Amino acid sequence: MMTKTHKIIINARLPGLNDFYNLAKGRKGMYMANNKKQEVEEMIAYTALNQVKDRPIKSPVAIEYHWVEPNKRRDLDNIAFAKKFINDALVKIGILEGDGWRDIKALKDTFAFESRNPRVEILIRELEQGRLNNGKAK
Repeated sequence: MMTKTHKIIINARLPGLNDFYNLAKGRKGMYMANNKKQEVEEMIAYTALNQVKDRPIKSPVAIEYHWVEPNKRRDLDNIAFAKKFINDALVKIGILEGDGWRDIKALKDTFAFESRNPRVEILIRELEQGRLNNGKAK
C-alpha cells in the first residue's frame, strides 16, 4: 500500500528562537512574543489551507522540514525552532490530527540557503500503522 505525501511551501523566513527571546525581554515581553506567535501561526495556517486539500492528514505521520534561509547567519537549531509554530498552526486548522507522540513519529530537518527565495518546504508523510519506511515500529 502506498503512503500519501503532502507538501506545503511557506514562502517566508520564519522567526527563530533568538527572535522570540528578544521579544520576550522587558515588561511587555511575553505579551509581544505571544502576539508574534499568533501572527506567524495565522500566516502559516492561511498558506497551508490553500495547499492541502485532503484533510485531516491521517495520523501517524513523519514530517520533514527543509529550511531555506537567505544567508548563513542563524544557527540551525535557532531556525528549526519555528517548527513549533508550524505544527501548532496545522493542528489548529485541522490539517494534522494532533502533534503529540501518538500523531508524529519522526521529525527531520534539512537546511540550505538562497539569497532571493527564503522559504520552508514541509513534507508530511502518512505512515502505515505507525511504521517508518525501514519497517521498525516507532
